[in-house]
Amino acid sequence: MKSVLKWLGIIVAVIALIAGGWFWSIGPDMRGLILDPPKDANILFWSQSQREIGFKMMDELPALVKSVDITPSTDIRELPVGEPLSVATSVDAFFEEQSLAGMLVLHEGNIRIERYGLGLTPERRWTSFSVAKSFTSNLVGIAIKEGDINSIDDNVADYIEGLKDSAYDGVSIGQLLTMTSGVDWNEDYSDPQSDVALFNNHIATDGLPTIVSYMRGLSRAHPPGEQWLYSTGETNLIGILVEQATQRSLADYFSEKIWQPFGMADRATWLLGADGNEISGCCVQASLRDFARYGLFVLEDGNINGSSILPDNWLSTATTKQADIGITGSGYGYQWWTFDDGTFTARGIFGQTIFIDPGRQLVVAFNGNWPNARETKLNDERFEFIEELQKAVDDEANGELINE
Repeated sequence: MKSVLKWLGIIVAVIALIAGGWFWSIGPDMRGLILDPPKDANILFWSQSQREIGFKMMDELPALVKSVDITPSTDIRELPVGEPLSVATSVDAFFEEQSLAGMLVLHEGNIRIERYGLGLTPERRWTSFSVAKSFTSNLVGIAIKEGDINSIDDNVADYIEGLKDSAYDGVSIGQLLTMTSGVDWNEDYSDPQSDVALFNNHIATDGLPTIVSYMRGLSRAHPPGEQWLYSTGETNLIGILVEQATQRSLADYFSEKIWQPFGMADRATWLLGADGNEISGCCVQASLRDFARYGLFVLEDGNINGSSILPDNWLSTATTKQADIGITGSGYGYQWWTFDDGTFTARGIFGQTIFIDPGRQLVVAFNGNWPNARETKLNDERFEFIEELQKAVDDEANGELINE
């Protein structure tokens, strides 16, 4: 009876809070999650409506996941607004069909298209998912230039404690960057028993970071360097590599080396795993404009204050095909998806993208909430739209030449 009365008291208290001012003061997004809370911290199995809310506030749900700040700049890189870029496809229709929260097109550093939906605003953060992989890879380059990592040819087990005598002993840093380690991994987002769904809940042993403890238990499927296999776990190892080589947390290193000096405008965050380490293969929360600014950082060859903070030819190598992924015209670089025409992209599940076309000085950033983690049809339609943007830029350039 006492138990029943206790629960009745809790119910009455909750009803009172909802009826009172508190419930209405916390904002519609938080109210939505209270009324329809995710039953699992793993966002792969949230509903689309939960993701629409949660992707804007991943770092505001400490009961599910912790985060750490990435500090913005005091000297902001301005993004001037240029004339709207004219494309044949209806931008409104494309935006709706793609379930987009944001789309930003930069040409020669100027905003040519900017659109928001799903409650996102210019200053508000949205999660990156695997777009963060392309952030993490450049930190390796910086650590090499500064002498904290000797070479991408080095054995990764010489840098990460706990990997000796595992399947990763003998795998080079370069093979980790290109996901050609040959170590077995399951990246099936629809399978609750896949490696990508399980690794963050692993109970670490021997005082090791969770991801190191998990990955050293994996088996070898191919000799190192022979076969490409997409593995978020390997990018998470790259994060540990950078942290142990530099003796810096990933978020602090990223803030100091890229985010602040390049002029990012808004506070960003990096989600943490259960052990307190940044999940380096995923989940930087940032504004759409700052995602686009990162595209400019890469487009400008990592140039800050007159010189590149990356080794010579790092980005030209990182963003060209280093591994065959079995798709004609495409490949994989150092955590970048590459195309044989010289363009490349950072990509994350549910439609997150930074597309970069160096020849046209074009950066296209998308925040999305696709119905499923992977959507082949929507992905194809997205690149058809990008081709329209490229044509529009070419038409403008041709028009200027004719007028001259």
